[in-house]
Amino acid sequence: MSPHVPHSLRTAAVGATAALVLTACGSESSDTGKDPAPQGVVSQATAKKVADHYEKVNNKANAAQDEKLLGTVEAGQVYAMDKAVYTLFDTWPKKDQKDYAKPFSYQDRTYVIPKKGTGDWFAVQAKSSENNDERVLLVFDKVDGTYKMVLSLWAAAEDIPKPALDKDGLAEAVAPGTKIGGLAPTDIRTAYADYLETGGKKEGKALTSTKPIENAKKTYQRSSTEGAAKGMATEKFFAKPPADPSVYALRTADGGVFALLPLAHKQESLLKEAYRSNAALVPNDEQSALGAIRGPLITDVFEGQGLAELTPKAARLTNVDFQHVDAR
Repeated sequence: MSPHVPHSLRTAAVGATAALVLTACGSESSDTGKDPAPQGVVSQATAKKVADHYEKVNNKANAAQDEKLLGTVEAGQVYAMDKAVYTLFDTWPKKDQKDYAKPFSYQDRTYVIPKKGTGDWFAVQAKSSENNDERVLLVFDKVDGTYKMVLSLWAAAEDIPKPALDKDGLAEAVAPGTKIGGLAPTDIRTAYADYLETGGKKEGKALTSTKPIENAKKTYQRSSTEGAAKGMATEKFFAKPPADPSVYALRTADGGVFALLPLAHKQESLLKEAYRSNAALVPNDEQSALGAIRGPLITDVFEGQGLAELTPKAARLTNVDFQHVDAR
């Protein structure tokens, strides 16, 4: 996940951002007669080694647009999104292509490492050499025996809540299906998609209003009233299973839960019957690169990711990021 995918080229609902201040590491036990200190999923040294390897391989893969090489260090939702970035690369302005291929490094890193026995994942927060305004939260999970990056979310530093850390500096991972108030982290995806599908009339009612939610509501309202192709086609959104359904959740210092989760939906543009005999929908350059052709129907697929904060009183989706991955 390069830090310099131009935001203008992402199909994203950009809202108030949030992430985590991550400061944690495993502890070494000593022969003092006391019980050994709890261990983390990995040591801080191992977490650093994994992040270093990812950075090195990702730079090489981005420069060559090598999907196979990228797959050795990425998996899940991020890999599905980044493969599409390579597909769309030639549709970008030359300046954006040049910027994307530049090598970068993750700087000013901090690590959050859950206790051993609560899963196989850990996270790294860092600043990029190419982006001084935001910080990135990288989630690494064990896939086929190897740690790979599976989520990558950017956030403004001032919006970062603190995780709950125990006396040994280890974070508390929370089972994604755990209800916090009315929702579990695994419920957020469906609740968000409801805003695109119905304007929030069903499952979406459980989410507190945030900028991403308001943007999704506006998208529904626009598509419902204006349609597509200057009103010659209808435009509707439908929820779909994400490329990888894995959700990652941590207890926060204030007693709530912070979740990193996948999002996904389809967008269908259908020419109204009155125009089908003498007109067709024409895909734009991005849709064409992803496989769409002229016809009465174009279906676009978007994979994404989001950040959510849950407390007994409210569930807030604070940031979303989408990538156009398919068109037919």
